[in-house]
Parts: sequence; C-alpha cells; structure tokens
Amino acid sequence: MKFLQLLAACVIAFSLSSNAFAEETLIEKLEVQKNDTQRSANKAINRAKEAACTGSEAECMKQKAEHHASEAYDATKDKASELKNKIN
Repeated sequence: MKFLQLLAACVIAFSLSSNAFAEETLIEKLEVQKNDTQRSANKAINRAKEAACTGSEAECMKQKAEHHASEAYDATKDKASELKNKIN
C-alpha cells in the first residue's frame, strides 16, 4: 500500500515539475551547437589516431579506451550543463 502511495506521489511530482523547464536562450542554444561540433571533431580526431596506431595491440586498446572515456566525460559534462540551462 505504501508503495502505491509513493508511486502516486512520484507521478504527481514529476508531472508538476515538467512545467518548470524554461526556454533556452539563443546563447545557450549556440553553446549546445558549439559543444556538439567540438565533440564530433574530437571524436573524428580520436578515431584517426586509433586507426594510425602503430604500437602493440595492448597499447592501441589502451589509447582507444582513454579516448572513449574522455569522449564520455565530455558528453556527460555538456549534457549536465544543458540540463542546468533548461532548468534555469
């Protein structure tokens, strides 16, 4: 019974909070576009470096993992910033 009450409270809270999002300003939209472009360029550069890797297989795999981790970090950081801008 408590679970249903908690579920109902969560549904109501989320439905009310969805109206709390504000419009993004033009500057924020341009920042999102800039971040997407930078991430795409970094990804292309990383893939080219991975393709040109001449080290051992282990070294190439390590480099690839570092690139993917860096790309994931950048994407997460940018999405968090975008979400913050939408809320504000």
